[in-house]
Amino acid sequence: MIKEEFGLGRVIEPENTVPVTAWKIDNSKEINPYEIRLSIDRIHVEWDSFQQICTSCGYDDAKIKARILDIVDKRGKLHNPYTGSGGILMGTIDAVGSKVAHLCPHKPGDEVYCVTALMAVPLHIDHIKEIDYESCQFTASGYGICFRPEHLFPVEADVKNNYTMIAIDEAGNFYRTYKLATEIQPKKITILSRDLFTPLVYTEAVKKAMGNSTAINVIIDETLFPGISNEAITELMAPDIQKVYFVDETKPIDTFKDLTTADPELCEQDFVIVGEDIRGAETLAVLLVKDNGNLFFSSIRSKYAQGVFVAETMGKSVKTSYFDQYMHGNQDFTMTLLKTVADKLDKLDDIYRRTKKNSGKHANKLKSSAMETAEKINDFVYQSPVTGEMVEEALNIARYDCNVIIQGETGVGKEKILELIHHNSPRQSKPCIKINCATIQENLAESEFFGYDKGAFTGARDQGKEGYFELANQGTLFLDEIGTLSLTMQSKLLRVLQENRYYRVGGTKQKTADVRVICANNIPLQELVKEGKFREDLYYRLNICIINVPPLRERKEDIVCLAEHFLEHYSKKYGTIREISPEAMELMCDYHWPGNVRELENVVQRLIISSRETIIDEDLVDQLLNKSVYDKTMLDVRNEFRRNESVDFRAIMEHQEKKLIEYALQKEGTTRKAAEFLDLPQATFARKKTRYGL
Repeated sequence: MIKEEFGLGRVIEPENTVPVTAWKIDNSKEINPYEIRLSIDRIHVEWDSFQQICTSCGYDDAKIKARILDIVDKRGKLHNPYTGSGGILMGTIDAVGSKVAHLCPHKPGDEVYCVTALMAVPLHIDHIKEIDYESCQFTASGYGICFRPEHLFPVEADVKNNYTMIAIDEAGNFYRTYKLATEIQPKKITILSRDLFTPLVYTEAVKKAMGNSTAINVIIDETLFPGISNEAITELMAPDIQKVYFVDETKPIDTFKDLTTADPELCEQDFVIVGEDIRGAETLAVLLVKDNGNLFFSSIRSKYAQGVFVAETMGKSVKTSYFDQYMHGNQDFTMTLLKTVADKLDKLDDIYRRTKKNSGKHANKLKSSAMETAEKINDFVYQSPVTGEMVEEALNIARYDCNVIIQGETGVGKEKILELIHHNSPRQSKPCIKINCATIQENLAESEFFGYDKGAFTGARDQGKEGYFELANQGTLFLDEIGTLSLTMQSKLLRVLQENRYYRVGGTKQKTADVRVICANNIPLQELVKEGKFREDLYYRLNICIINVPPLRERKEDIVCLAEHFLEHYSKKYGTIREISPEAMELMCDYHWPGNVRELENVVQRLIISSRETIIDEDLVDQLLNKSVYDKTMLDVRNEFRRNESVDFRAIMEHQEKKLIEYALQKEGTTRKAAEFLDLPQATFARKKTRYGL
């Protein structure tokens, strides 16, 4: 009964998890007697997930729709792997299971909100119709499966669905704010908000607790709504909200000084609500709240942990709390608040209609730009948003004890991703054994992987030998270049992964393999499967999660921070001081980097050794990057004359032309750029490139 009631039977991967924590769940349409099926009308995506999807897709409607459909198709639910968040849905009841029909106050045909987080809801989307950027929502067709009748809330015609869905998703926060305000009776409250809607509802919740006896201020990051005037926002918030401040929250220290200079009382707030998760908001909140005051974080993702640490390092005693779970009754309370502020919601809609630019879209774009600073996690240095998304995916996957395939070109940093996963996984305190499969002799592969007992074969050690699986027991086994293993060895590896048991070579005692396998290959394994070089069944056993590490040329922002990182490292190693000039750095950013991060590290090391000056200039960088290309570009005519009494002028010129075309391609990386470099029409260059088979 428990299995059916809570959707445990829907879990596919990994085993022994519940739908909300599972990587993949069964989203088939047929329901069991304990389930309720809804046809989808509208879906609200949690703000951080919506922002991540929009940013990664460049705010292109078609790409955003495709990305959402891809997540649902792969996972059977809307559970963003980068942010670990989902949303809620609104729809019409299609069918009610026989075992819950008597408990469900709703019937087929009723419009309802499903307040269960979409991370736990089996979902199938046929088509996404429109995207509502202001509300982080979209209309769609498809179906969702609800496991609990009490998680369904009726749609009310007199309240707008877009605001209702935002409010329901935040319902626990509003109810918790009301409870806290009733308990602590704050006189001065500040709300750090990422939107224009929630401050109106928070204010109403406080008023319900205390009447009009509290002074409420709102702080909004100045980049959020470029298409809406500050005056229009201030007018919307009045008169219940005393003042609205528009600041740069990414610079909390300077902002705090400016705010408290303008209004000294702002540094003594009784209660600060942190509804913003932009970096710096948590520090500003701690600065604003008084000693022994209250900090409330709208979710644990709103920099809650950082806020606690900031307060501790400042020696400031604050009471912190957050709401991030379901609570009975909070939807009814929230609906009451919404009806009270209905007039203001109409005004907010009018503001959006009168705003020519899509403020929600611009807000997310500008907000995301504040995150474009270099990051370092477990010695993994990056700055590119593309890499940031990959790192977030790796950190999320690290929590799940499943097999992982890491794919990417040679030198992109696949081993760094492995370390990131291992050091942030439940197995972090156990061994991480790294094996390069390409270096294992085929006739020794079985004994290397599974070990052998005494006397297993001629030359075997008397004491036997542990294999890779034994060495990695309870930890992580990293198989680099797994595609080089023979099909025979792949078959044996598959059996171990299926049964979690094996025998040593020459052994009779069965051993248990408690190992998380992470593998890497520079050629996508799916391509090897198509070519018959990799077992399809092994591929699907390993393919629980795939992380694609993009080449350096696709994450140009990483070049600068990586180059600086390597420069600092090798300068210390060699006891010298070196800097790369802006022109030299620009040249490095324009380079194609066929060897990726490994080549970049090698180049920086050579630059430090080669440079006789403190400043590394562009000439040295150009010479080093293109040395092998330069050497191959010019034909050695003297040798031609030595070998032959006469030379073929036409052949020499064609040979030289081929070398120039080759050089331009290596230097510039693309046909278009190479043609521009040689001042040739692109069509002419492409024709010559084809002619020489390049």
